[in-house]
Amino acid sequence: MSRLYRAARPLLFRIDPERSHALSIEALKRGLGPRPNIPVDRRLSTRVAGIAFPNPLGLAAGYDKNAEVPDRALRLGFGFVEVGTLTPQPQEGNPKPRVFRLEGAHAVVNRLGFNNDGHADAFERLCERQRKAGIVGVNIGANKDSTDRIADYVAGVNRFEEVASYLTVNISSPNTPGLRTLQTGSELDRLLKSVVAARNGLAAITATQRKPLFVKVAPDLSDEEIGVIADGALTHAIDGLIVSNTTLSRRGVENEPGAGEAGGLSGRPLLERSTYVLAAFRRAVGPNMPLIGVGGVDSARTAILKMEAGADLVQLYTGLVYGGPDLPVKILKGMLRTMEKMGVDHVADFRDRSVEALIEAGPPPA
Repeated sequence: MSRLYRAARPLLFRIDPERSHALSIEALKRGLGPRPNIPVDRRLSTRVAGIAFPNPLGLAAGYDKNAEVPDRALRLGFGFVEVGTLTPQPQEGNPKPRVFRLEGAHAVVNRLGFNNDGHADAFERLCERQRKAGIVGVNIGANKDSTDRIADYVAGVNRFEEVASYLTVNISSPNTPGLRTLQTGSELDRLLKSVVAARNGLAAITATQRKPLFVKVAPDLSDEEIGVIADGALTHAIDGLIVSNTTLSRRGVENEPGAGEAGGLSGRPLLERSTYVLAAFRRAVGPNMPLIGVGGVDSARTAILKMEAGADLVQLYTGLVYGGPDLPVKILKGMLRTMEKMGVDHVADFRDRSVEALIEAGPPPA
């Protein structure tokens, strides 16, 4: 953490978390963020799902919900940025207050509920930056009051396919009632079939290369549910899985102020469970499907842990709240130092080193 952010954080944490988030977006819009010396090193570059990533560290969906500052965020050192979650129609989300810091655990509980400005506004912003360099994915969701949620996802594919580097189908938020049921059974099959058909159809019509299509899943899955999702992803040739979203568990934070609030928990307490689920998905899908590891990443060590558990790429968001805007570059430099110490030639060489050990140890307590 930079000295400046360390000094400012106590003051920032006196402000409501959602207000602080809005202020950070505004600061980036005004060019007030840091201008770090971003490591550019072939050992960090990697090709995943046909995309050449300058480094494997990404900003997870949830920060730049409305695609307001993707390029400013990339300048913090991220190899890619994921905007959203975006729904067809604008929606305010759940009543405030709906974001709570658990400072002692370096965690956050949120029940935002896909608050966003809708497809149209974000599409216009992404069109404006379409010819700029940088990898920007678009995370799509369904409106809370939708009568056909699968149609909402198809609408997201149709709207953003031309302006997104990749698309993420988010069916794992705990804050939209019933959304996680799309992770199972016939609904999952119908969803995957529909979004893949939409993506493939657009590519055929426009004679362009298909954009990678990822699916974001929850950490609160049984081994049986992991198997079902893995089978569906393989059957429908999904390009990758993002593992994972926030958790409903409060294990390890029971005594933290705010832990009793409804919503999804993110940050350090999510690391153990999400990393086990990541390893379980790697075993279930085999070596070829790309996986993106999310949950508890706030250091070079935790980023490497994700890769050792099967991730090709990693993402973070809550880590920024506690580590500050210099965190991405700090992680990248730390990864390079670790590689030098361990004699690792390329970041991809970390992948899968601990998968079997994690599976053998079994899932952590719920």
